[in-house]
Amino acid sequence: MPSWLTDPRVIAAVAVAVALVIAVLVYRRVKRRNQFASPLERATFSTLHTVSLAAPALREGLSEGSAQFAVPYLRTLLDTEALSMTGSDCVPLAWDGEAEHHSLDVRQYAEKVMRTGRQQVASRKDIECGSQDCPVRGIVVVPLEVDGNVAGTLAAVSADTPGPVLLRASAEVARYVSSQLELADLDESRARLNRAEVRALRAQISPHFIYNALNTVASFIRTDPERARELLMEFADFTRYSFRQAGEYTTLADELKNIDRYLALEHARFGNRLNVKVQVAPEVLSVVLPFLALQPLVENAVRHGLSGKPGGGTVSLTAEDSGAECTIIVEDDGVGMDPKALTEENRDAHLSGAHVGLGNVDDRMRSAFGPDYGLIVETERGAGTKIILRVPKFRAGVRV
Repeated sequence: MPSWLTDPRVIAAVAVAVALVIAVLVYRRVKRRNQFASPLERATFSTLHTVSLAAPALREGLSEGSAQFAVPYLRTLLDTEALSMTGSDCVPLAWDGEAEHHSLDVRQYAEKVMRTGRQQVASRKDIECGSQDCPVRGIVVVPLEVDGNVAGTLAAVSADTPGPVLLRASAEVARYVSSQLELADLDESRARLNRAEVRALRAQISPHFIYNALNTVASFIRTDPERARELLMEFADFTRYSFRQAGEYTTLADELKNIDRYLALEHARFGNRLNVKVQVAPEVLSVVLPFLALQPLVENAVRHGLSGKPGGGTVSLTAEDSGAECTIIVEDDGVGMDPKALTEENRDAHLSGAHVGLGNVDDRMRSAFGPDYGLIVETERGAGTKIILRVPKFRAGVRV
């Protein structure tokens, strides 16, 4: 299981998010019935609803756009004259409300927060103002923290002298904003990890496959130039897809097209020693799965299952409709191996190149769909290998 799934901050943030969703649903239901039991309940539901409206923008990270969207909602929670959010450079990313002429004061105290990591409070006597009609009586600036580091600040500009209620409320709102920013940072970290894993997979694919593919093409140049040309085009399309820069996910249909190219090149190399059976239900072709999730499994079947078997064998690929999921099976009748040995080899696969991509695909499947969606590998010496993937037909946040 990825370590971030057990991070207490993540668990707490998810719990808060679930509570907010439940509260908003209850709020809407009660609102429709016009049956608020008390003013306190009305205020509670209204507050939770306001918080939920600010969350989507904050989950995109700390930026000018997300701050400008979220700050008006956060100001509603604090009920202050103005509210500002700054980045690490202390320049306001957003300002909602009056008295924007105090932005320099906000910046001054934001710089102190960035240096000390502590809340800063300014009363009327601490801030300069040339306007006699200015309603501002104080400023409270609190840190926004991501992974223990101050990433920015939240500044409440108040028409009243800052007291315990505003100080505590500002700190709590900042804590909520920080939790959303941490989730945004976590999302970005996971995306970076996924991109790194795809790059690692490409690095594993290229050395052993590209060399063999080009040798196969070269062997046909004199004896069958037209065949060599066709294989070269297949190779070009295969590499174009495998090294593309777009997206972490792809459709099953696109993945199968790339597997066809790969198998065309391998069939030219192995000839009648390699037999292929493909059976795919049309209704699952649009299923979305991690980019390069299947090709490494087929390559593993050819490279480790059949290349060492005298006379070759058969690689089968099936994709079935299983209700809410798509079940994909990659199977070969090759040499197989000891399951314990497979587990041990996969631990060092990034160093040895053994069973290319199995661990990588397993990690990315779990990361995309959850811990229950890892690879299921069935193998025994002399009995071939069977790899099963279950792919949800829909998962929030997973799209091409």
